[in-house]
Formats: sequence, C-alpha cells, structure tokens
Amino acid sequence: MKNMDHPERKAARSYDLPGRSRTFTDIVYSGEGNAAEKYAALTKAEHMFDPPAPEFDLFIGEMHGHTRLSDGDPSIDDYFINLRDVAKVDLAAVSDHDHGGVGKPELWVGSPSKWDMIREKVKEYYEPGKFTTILAYERDSYPYYNNMIVYYKSHDGEMIRGVRDGEITAEELRDALSRDDILLIPHDTYYLSAGADLSRIPLSLLTPLIEIYSRGDAAEYMGNPANGQDSLCEGGWWQDALKRGAHMGCIAGSDDHFCKNGLITDAPYPFNYPGLTGVWAKANTPEAIFDALKARRCYAFMGGRVSVDFRINGHWMGEVFTSSPDADRTVWFNVSADAPVKKVTVVKNCRDYLIFKRESALFFDYRREQAEDCYYLRIELEGGRYAWTSPVWVKTPDDTEQ
Repeated sequence: MKNMDHPERKAARSYDLPGRSRTFTDIVYSGEGNAAEKYAALTKAEHMFDPPAPEFDLFIGEMHGHTRLSDGDPSIDDYFINLRDVAKVDLAAVSDHDHGGVGKPELWVGSPSKWDMIREKVKEYYEPGKFTTILAYERDSYPYYNNMIVYYKSHDGEMIRGVRDGEITAEELRDALSRDDILLIPHDTYYLSAGADLSRIPLSLLTPLIEIYSRGDAAEYMGNPANGQDSLCEGGWWQDALKRGAHMGCIAGSDDHFCKNGLITDAPYPFNYPGLTGVWAKANTPEAIFDALKARRCYAFMGGRVSVDFRINGHWMGEVFTSSPDADRTVWFNVSADAPVKKVTVVKNCRDYLIFKRESALFFDYRREQAEDCYYLRIELEGGRYAWTSPVWVKTPDDTEQ
C-alpha cells in the first residue's frame, strides 16, 4: 500500500496503523512550524487509507415473526402496522410456520389458503422505497435444519413441499439452495429440540446465512453471554460452521409471537432485546434487499439502531476475494449506535484477534494464517447489546506456501 513501505515492517510486525506510514512520520519529524497545521496534516495522513463513501444505502429490518395464521397472537395487519408505524423499520418479513399452528390448517390448505392471504398482505403493505415487505415462511426441515425460514425475492412465490411435510432430504435441500429466487436461513441452531449440527452437515448443504440472534439466544459460540436458553448443544453454533470453511453470513430476527417485533421490552436480559438486521442495498425494494442478503452484505444486532460498515481492501462484509500473499490487508470499520460502544472485536479465524475501544479504526494486517482467512466484527454496546457482521473472507492463491 502507498506509504506503508518500510522494507522490514513485515519481518517485525503482524499489524500496523496508518500512524506508522512514512507520510505521517515525515510530518512528525518535519522540524519547527505551525503546530495546528501539522496536527491537521497528521489527521489527514491517518485517514488517507480510508475507503470511499458507501455505494449502498443502509436499511434496517425485522426478518422473523409470527401471526395468528400460525402460532402467534397478532393479526397479519397488526404485525405489519406495528413494524411500520411503531418499530419504524425499513423492511419486514412475516414468517409463519408452514404447519399453520398445532390444531390449525397448514398454510397451503384451502382456497384461498393462508398462503394466498400472506401473499396478498405482503403486497398490500409494500411501499416502494419506504417500507419493503418480504414474503417468507418457516419450514420444519428435519433432520438438517429443524427450524428454517424460506425467503422469496418476489411476492408471488410458491411454498416448497417435499416427500414428507416437516422433513427434508439432502437432494431437496440441495435443490432449494441452488435456486436464485429463494434464500434459506436456519435459526435456533444451538437448541437441542430445534437445532442443527453445523459440525456434521455436509459443507455443500450449509446455508449462506444464519439467524445469529433472536430474543435471548445469540448463536455465535457456546457460552456467549447473550444466550439465556435452557439447552445448548455442541455443533450448533455459527463458529462451528465458520471453522469448517463455510461462507456463512448472519442476520437477526425477533422470532416474536406477541406483536413486539423490533421493540425493546421490559423482559429480563437478554430476552428484552429484539433481533434486527442491517442490510446494505442499492434500494429499498424486495429485489434489491434480497440481492444484498444473497451477497451476505448484512449484519445482525440486538435492538435499537446500530450502523456498521466493515470492509477489507474495499471489499464489503459477505465478500470472498483473492489477494496475493505479500499484499497488505487494509481492515476498516465504522460503527454508529444509539448507545456507547464498549468495544469492537476483530474476530479472525474464530478467535478474538484485535480489540478496539472506539467506534472506528483502520489497521493493516500482515499475518496470513490460512489459505482462506475469515474476519468478522463483534460489537459490544453499553447495556449488554451486541452486533455481529457477516465475515469477509480473504483467499490466497493455491500455489503459495502456507
């Protein structure tokens, strides 16, 4: 990179800051002069490696919730009205269970069916550019993913049914994952009764995203503090998939059944915080939001409002890119939230690598560890709230030495 060119820096260091660029050093050692002007020049030098302004816009949404069409309390109208007018999110998915609630008709039964009603309501509440609604439903998919949500690119999707309702075969799952018009995202993966063994499922059948948080159940790794559930299972955590080389990003959703989607409640921690998703997209439309989610250009957080921009060498969260083994990796993030940021942890290859107690930073990483290194951010806010970004994966050519 320009001005980070001391020939021996990588022999001595694993990482660096812009304050050790030769431009910065030359200003410090420039002798007498106007101190204010020199400090202004130093500030400019510190930021000369920053990436350009985002080419995408940020939209915040609720990706998971239920109505009385299955096992929730609110009507589908109240569900969308709450999210649009009270929680004031930019986008919302309704994701009722395909079984329709125990003792009730399945979503596909009848003419018109509940699924027909869901499609009509999703269309009705969509306001282009203002409030995007996403067609979805929750599909039991034993034995691979007991709880899995199917999201659609359009408002006219047909439900997926296989050999046996409530179950899925490897062939059916593989076919669904290959489709361009749907997106599969599991949740409660760590939970014994509803989990998924991400350490055992064939790598080709792992999904491109995971719901890393809903009310009270962060699924980053076993023992993480934002999980208050009563059973935790080895193999069911996001890091279990990442350690195997899965290209899996993350979202959050409240999984709310009581019309409190997107809202902080007075329940005990961590159940008081809903799950929300930030999406960097070209526009607030179903197609643009879907494409951004497919690209994993998204992050998860616990309630309120949190903005996270995370890029490596200009590549956005969710991207996989190839870099030569001797190239610098410019890691940059910027966090803005409605609560003070306690710390931002750069997680590299599923271990805490660097910790910053500030909202924004840029550093150069010189340490190539694997043929493909995985980086993501874990942000901790005051009050016990967390946010997680989808990773950036940096590959090096196969013919280079490890």
